[in-house]
Amino acid sequence: MLQESNRIELKEKLNDKLEKEICAFLNNREGGTLYIGVADDGTVVGVEDADLLQKKVAERIRDNILPSALGLYDVTPQEIDGKTIIKVV
Repeated sequence: MLQESNRIELKEKLNDKLEKEICAFLNNREGGTLYIGVADDGTVVGVEDADLLQKKVAERIRDNILPSALGLYDVTPQEIDGKTIIKVV
């Protein structure tokens, strides 16, 4: 089970704070990982249409974070407990 920490952020669904969370991780020497599709208590709820969500997340990071963060992160689907989540590293 995943658990939030200073390097792990859990989001049940995509929200308006995505860019803020990603910037915080980019500015942290140790980086961090954001999981979308995981509740705050670590329960994996999964996401609908992981391909579309993966694209939306990558577009928001590309379009809304300046200077560009291209090449500094990866957005990938991941299977946990038979459910698909989105992992942003």
